[in-house]
Amino acid sequence: MKRFFSLFALAVGLSVAAQAADIVDTAIRAGNFNTLVAAVKAAGLVDTLKSAGPFTVFAPTDEAFAKLPAGTVESLLLPENKAKLQSILTYHVVSGKVLAKDVVKLDSAKTVQGQSVTIKSMSGGVMVDNAHVTKTDILTSNGVIHVIDMVIMPK
Repeated sequence: MKRFFSLFALAVGLSVAAQAADIVDTAIRAGNFNTLVAAVKAAGLVDTLKSAGPFTVFAPTDEAFAKLPAGTVESLLLPENKAKLQSILTYHVVSGKVLAKDVVKLDSAKTVQGQSVTIKSMSGGVMVDNAHVTKTDILTSNGVIHVIDMVIMPK
């Protein structure tokens, strides 16, 4: 019986720890956002995305970054392109915690970058600009992540 409670306490502790992870740590743990995490670090946005928020992040996967023309990611990660990288990354972030049930009611959302993304709900799912949302509502301690299959670019 004592062993059961120890295992239960461990499971609850791990669950709470997983829920308590911020956007950056959640992306790191997921394992399919390595390029996004590297870009966030290069852009100097780690502290921002670890702050209280809340934020909604439309997060492109490593595969989404791989769809960009050859050399694009490497170029964006250079120190001289930091401002451009910040603009692109903050275009993927909306202030506030916008869950999937709320996203489907919107036709646009203003990003932290300043411009708005277009949101389309259709029978095949939700699109943010030209990216399909492939997974929703990854809850973090400071917001929510929705996974997208393309890197979206500000106008």
